[in-house]
Amino acid sequence: MPRCNSGADLMQGLNDDPDYPPSWYAATAQSGPPAPPLDGDVQCDVCIIGGGYTGLGAALRLAQAGIAVRLIDQARIGWGASGRNGGQAHVGQRRDPEWLERAVGPDDARHLWRIAIDARDHLDRLIADHGIACDFTPGLFHVDHKRRYCAHSRAAVERLRTHYDYPHVDYVDGEQLAEMLGARGYHGGILDRRGGHLHPLNLALGMARAAYAAGARLHERTRATGLARATGGWRVTTDRGTISAARVILAGNGYLHGLSRPVEARVMPINNYIAVTEPLGEARARSLIRDNVAVSDSRFVVYYFRLTPDHRLLFGGGENYRWRFPADIPGFVRPHMLRVFPQLADARLEYGWGGTLAITPTRMPFVRDLEPGLTAIGGYSGLGVVLAPYFGKLIGDAIVAGSDDFNRLTRLPVPPFPGGRWLRWPTLVAAMSMFALRDRL
Repeated sequence: MPRCNSGADLMQGLNDDPDYPPSWYAATAQSGPPAPPLDGDVQCDVCIIGGGYTGLGAALRLAQAGIAVRLIDQARIGWGASGRNGGQAHVGQRRDPEWLERAVGPDDARHLWRIAIDARDHLDRLIADHGIACDFTPGLFHVDHKRRYCAHSRAAVERLRTHYDYPHVDYVDGEQLAEMLGARGYHGGILDRRGGHLHPLNLALGMARAAYAAGARLHERTRATGLARATGGWRVTTDRGTISAARVILAGNGYLHGLSRPVEARVMPINNYIAVTEPLGEARARSLIRDNVAVSDSRFVVYYFRLTPDHRLLFGGGENYRWRFPADIPGFVRPHMLRVFPQLADARLEYGWGGTLAITPTRMPFVRDLEPGLTAIGGYSGLGVVLAPYFGKLIGDAIVAGSDDFNRLTRLPVPPFPGGRWLRWPTLVAAMSMFALRDRL
């Protein structure tokens, strides 16, 4: 059994360095807007804790409405999952429509699907309206690593086309797949032409520039240490001063550090690892992924991979439930990559990094007004690239004028993890280890 640690220990181990990890993303990042640390005590209408996609989406929407907003992040803009993820733009919710129909009923399931489509459209507008150069490339291929999963994929395509009016998906059989991927161990899958991939850190930095231009005040290297009710709203205590605000948005995802027990009971941080090869040249890169689409597979501990604009392979995979990242992340990821692409045995890995995303028990985001003037959101469970910027906007919509879609998100079923505060982490480790074993069988 892997070593088990509390969520607090996990966060203690991962937040020693407030700068970006030495990733391919950081090496190719654009500049962000001015975001000096907070200096003293200030007041505003809305304080946002967390400088990832959700917080930035909310800050942009609120600033555009003329609301005085301050956003703080303990490290850098996009330092967490928003700037370390695989860059895959999935369309939909984390759970498929069939699951949603059982969980929330057919009507709400259709509304949630429409929200996901709106989120995908919003990403296009966000990139275009603000000139965000994040290398968006269309196409996402979900592939089945077990033959028996293919029937479900065929049925999912038919359901999306006929029941959800989504014509952008096709089932790809094994013979077609072999022409599209130079990968081992896959039998078929779903190609979504509205999905895609992008440079996630540059998306975050572009959103930050847009929010700053609209009037939001951004503060990096400012850690929230406390949150309490105060006259007229809330007081956020930081290591750099205090912020008094009528409303607070908790958008720290897996990095809340004890600020809210109700959130941490439902939003659990887990580790994710990515490695990037040396440049392979265009011909060799396209022999791996012919059409330059993003790829993710059907494992519970997902493998995902794509090409970069400079013809590298970016590969994510491998589970780890310890509180520190492996000392040699490229070495940790390499066996997983070679399981799929044995022909890359001679390829050097030039980058490797870890990140912390957040999951919930149902894998659906946790969106709640915890108290009057206190809103929390997190736990995208791997689908934050498309959903998080839009969900941040919906929080802004709800504050500015009310939002039926935001209210619908607050009804998503997200119970606490079993085990309470102290046992939730080892319980999750045991469950994740079991599912990881199932992937290998």
